[in-house]
Amino acid sequence: MANTWNGSDDPVTRIHRQCRWSTSTLQMTDLESDTTSECTNRWIHIRHLPSQFNIDLLANCSEYPLFDDFCPYLPNHGLGQKTHNRSHSWYRTDSHMLELIFHRRMLEYPCLTSDPDAADAIYLPYYAGIDSIRYLYGPDVNSSFEHGLDLFQFLRHYDSSHIWGKHNGHDHFVVMARPAWDFSQPLSNDPPIWGTSFLELPEFYNLTALTLESRAWPWQEQAIPYPTSFHPPNMALLDSWVSRVRRSRRTTLMLFAGGGGVSASPNIRRSIRLECENSTSTSIGNSGYSKLCDFVDCSNGICEHDPIRFMRPMLQSSFCLQPPGDTPTRRSTFDGIVAGCIPVFFEDQAAKSQYGWHLPEEQYGEFSVFIQKEDVVFKGVRILDVLTSIPRARVRRMRESVLELIPRVMYRKHGSSLGLRNKNDAFDIAIEGTLQRIKSRLAEISVR
Repeated sequence: MANTWNGSDDPVTRIHRQCRWSTSTLQMTDLESDTTSECTNRWIHIRHLPSQFNIDLLANCSEYPLFDDFCPYLPNHGLGQKTHNRSHSWYRTDSHMLELIFHRRMLEYPCLTSDPDAADAIYLPYYAGIDSIRYLYGPDVNSSFEHGLDLFQFLRHYDSSHIWGKHNGHDHFVVMARPAWDFSQPLSNDPPIWGTSFLELPEFYNLTALTLESRAWPWQEQAIPYPTSFHPPNMALLDSWVSRVRRSRRTTLMLFAGGGGVSASPNIRRSIRLECENSTSTSIGNSGYSKLCDFVDCSNGICEHDPIRFMRPMLQSSFCLQPPGDTPTRRSTFDGIVAGCIPVFFEDQAAKSQYGWHLPEEQYGEFSVFIQKEDVVFKGVRILDVLTSIPRARVRRMRESVLELIPRVMYRKHGSSLGLRNKNDAFDIAIEGTLQRIKSRLAEISVR
């Protein structure tokens, strides 16, 4: 196996060591009396799974050439390598590593219990997205309907099967670091087309799945933010970044960082590219901007692990365009928020109907702009006209609202300082939302 990690302190070894530490300290956590009142209705049990469902999967990090060699993104428990040696907050984070990031953060969750019967929710540390790679790009592509069956057999028939059986999985949750579409291939597809059938298996209908993008109808799916490259370890570094974002001179009206839009057929990305190419300095007028539109070409994934490529332009732009691509949502939405760049959406599925826990639906008008993509593509509506018509005072208020969202959409670094731990980040909000959803679901089935 062509694994790039060697030595006794590689990422896999460190995660193994951390997992052993968590197991040995769970009982001590239970005995902390001051925590008991704060943890009422918030206790979580981490289900012990054989390493084949998490740690062992990382050993295959270089075996899927059609996907990518994801070995470079494993350091720092999934945050990836630092962007440069002196960086304290910025990493080359791959969004598919969210399962590792979440697992590591769960180990320092303050309300862990070793007693599953005392838990309000049970976390499955299964790296579902990483395990799916062998079905999507690897040797098991024709067996994608089997994804998850081994896990179910373990939960239902082996090693304390009563934990799953107590509520038939209604109290369990898992993180899946891919869009739900990648796990929702109908079982009837023969031969398989794309995706695994994990979320289509009746065995997992009761499981709460936290995904990077959810579908509109299944109750058990909930989208949580894509990880950005920003993971501050303390409050001072977060405050310093927010201050920098607030001071940044916004010399560009709008920015599109992405790929696509080069085909001849009408689509929103093509319309954005054409409008950006046709915007000239002569049309700036009294807008106050030195450039109306900027374009950062992120084709072929060249921006994904290089935040410097797009963060500087985002810091200089008032609005960041977030058109849908292969799926409605984009990591760029959260990169832009971290940069204080006001998001411009072109369909509700892009964020409004996805991230209700982190981006409250009733507040979208305060921090974002919505332009129907069909109006742009087929009716001649110019994005520049819409954005330049927004009064400057309102733009300033919208940017302040975006700044307030930064802590909510970032995943702070594990082991962060106490001050930062007191401010809810994307992980904390996801946990609270999950607990509420499971509580409501259990209450609902109890009265049937």
